Amino acid sequence: MPSAVTETPAAPAAEAEAHFAAGFRFETDCWDVHAALAEGADFVLLDVRSPAMFARGHVPGAISLPHGKITAARMAAWPAGTLFVTYCAGPHCNGAARGALRLARLGRPVKLMAGGVTGWLDEGFALQAGAG
Repeated sequence: MPSAVTETPAAPAAEAEAHFAAGFRFETDCWDVHAALAEGADFVLLDVRSPAMFARGHVPGAISLPHGKITAARMAAWPAGTLFVTYCAGPHCNGAARGALRLARLGRPVKLMAGGVTGWLDEGFALQAGAG
């Protein structure tokens, strides 16, 4: 009797490659964001949580912009091709996806930082307190 793991066969290698490669078009991780920030980021990192949560602790270099406040007028401050990376509290929170969806609907390039604040802390990286 096959296990729940092997009951459904794995995808052929070419399909698996396409699937996993496509994921990097939509997400990045905390480690890569941290390294890019240290080198001089070529993207804008958006903390899409509330201003109060941002003030309690955020990724250094992030901009506070709650997902509900992402509008065309607000985004006009950045050139059209600017890549945005959104994050929220962590895997239990869908705020980063909500922010990414708003940006995509505005025609903006966007990725989500997988793990959010929880992932950032799990990697051993420090948060910065304060309003910005």
